Amino acid sequence: MPRIALRFSTQTLLLQLGVVLLVVLLSGTVHVWLVYGRIGAEAENQALTLARTVASDPELRSQVQAISNEPGTPPPAVLATGPIQEAAEAARGRTGALFVVVTDETGLRLAHPDLVRLGERVSTDPSDALSGKEVTTRNTGTLGPSAGAKVPVFAPGSATTVVGEVSVGYSMETLGQSLAEDIVPIALTTAGSLVAGVLASFLLRRRLQRLTLGLEPEEISTLVHDQVAVLQGVDDGVIGISADGRITVFNAAARRLLGMPEGPETPGSPPKTSATDGHVLTGADWTGPAWTGTAWAEAAVPAQLKALTQPSAHDAEAVEIVAGGRVLVANARKALHRKEDLGWVVMLRDRTELQQLTRQLDAVGTMSAALRAQRHEFANQLHTIAGFMSIGQHGQAKDYLARISATGPLKFPVQQAELLQDPYLQAFVGAKGVEADERGVDLRIGPETLVRGHVTEPQDVTTVLGNLIDNAVNAAVAGSSTRRWVELELLDEPGPDGGTLHIVVADSGDGLGDVEPERVFAEGFTTAAPEGGIGKSGGQGLGLALVRQLARRRGGDVRVLTPGSPGGPGAVFMAAIPGVTGAPVDASPAEPTRATEPSTATEPKERQQ
Repeated sequence: MPRIALRFSTQTLLLQLGVVLLVVLLSGTVHVWLVYGRIGAEAENQALTLARTVASDPELRSQVQAISNEPGTPPPAVLATGPIQEAAEAARGRTGALFVVVTDETGLRLAHPDLVRLGERVSTDPSDALSGKEVTTRNTGTLGPSAGAKVPVFAPGSATTVVGEVSVGYSMETLGQSLAEDIVPIALTTAGSLVAGVLASFLLRRRLQRLTLGLEPEEISTLVHDQVAVLQGVDDGVIGISADGRITVFNAAARRLLGMPEGPETPGSPPKTSATDGHVLTGADWTGPAWTGTAWAEAAVPAQLKALTQPSAHDAEAVEIVAGGRVLVANARKALHRKEDLGWVVMLRDRTELQQLTRQLDAVGTMSAALRAQRHEFANQLHTIAGFMSIGQHGQAKDYLARISATGPLKFPVQQAELLQDPYLQAFVGAKGVEADERGVDLRIGPETLVRGHVTEPQDVTTVLGNLIDNAVNAAVAGSSTRRWVELELLDEPGPDGGTLHIVVADSGDGLGDVEPERVFAEGFTTAAPEGGIGKSGGQGLGLALVRQLARRRGGDVRVLTPGSPGGPGAVFMAAIPGVTGAPVDASPAEPTRATEPSTATEPKERQQ
């Protein structure tokens, strides 16, 4: 026969019912036993009191002594009509006792409710009472089970000479009737306790099912193991918010992505600052390493994350934020179980590497496009040289080759590009110059540019420099000036842990207008306005926020030097990135020449401003 597996809640209910029933039965039994013992003790005390009263009657003591002094025992007929039988029956009638028996010093009955038993020896041992002791007993005699007492009868005027005994007993059936009268409230109390216990068990079962969502202990154990494995084994950040707005899950990946410290501050340690909003973290920000139990509305997380869990937010709507120097994609989903609201689950995914890879691919694509264009130019130059040679103009061919050697066979459309000594900067800025030239913007290098070292962290330099040039080109295109230009100045400063690269970028745009300079570094705020100016648009608005956090993480900064003015020139941005340049590969004691062409010093003033 197949075994039926009961649910844990059902097993718990049956166990609780069994425990309640056992407790009620034991309690009822003990109560009945105690009541029965109390009634029996009261009967014994009552019998002892009556026996003392009868045994202390002077007339009865005299009659018993007289019979004890005579040889033999009077016949039953004489005893039945004698004063001892009369006194005993009178006492029994007044008190409702089962029997009042009087014996002589040998234990022969002198008084008994059953007249035929007169003159016979008592059925229970009278030795204790005949020896002068008072005893209470529960035994079964000729009249049935009883609870009684035996006391000695002393001779008149003596307290030591025992001439008989008085035995008084109350029927156990009478005790049972008294117990039956008391058992009704006991039974009602027991039944009420059982009903209350059963009801409490059912309510506890329902609460248990509601708290465990109807899951069995094995399922809960499996879920806990799965949760630990998933939350600690994935690179995505997971934040769980309960229906009452408390953080229930905050895995290590979420803390890492948001740039939050791993544990509470220790005495004497420097204050920690949150990478999300810059405020100083104190003990009030901590409820443990995982921040569980903290109110979600008060948690030190970006406001965009909190907005995702608002009632008006769309489920699974994704936003991009910058936190801890990373670009994160965050979305929130409503957690439901059988139509029960369990709260929200916020997911964080790191897109920093993807953003950096995208920017690098864009740079490579730009360089590839520039090289394709230059390939055509190089082919044209070869055709020109071939033409000179075919017509015998060897002198002109030689002059033409000299001019090409002076400027380079592949010249990017970047004015004064020769001021950049680092090959990486030459290639990257040249590619940006090709891209700007296609949009009608002249990209030029400022005369104060001097980079003596070589770039050691091209990824960080690409992120900061590329964002600033792109924003400047966009501002120049959107500006009202007819001459569109972007000027770039770079200067490296040697240091013990690597040189600091200083970047200044200016453009011919219309400036920041009425926008506060610090607002352009806020997440979601972009300079790519569709109709000029600066404001919020369909762009991501993460570039400036990202480069500032990147620079500050390295100990530098990005800020606005001048906000610019309508009609130009536009805003000027400055960035300092420590530890991204090294000593030049071929270091020379002589200072490198800043310009190799005479035409550099004769650039139009409006192109050098």
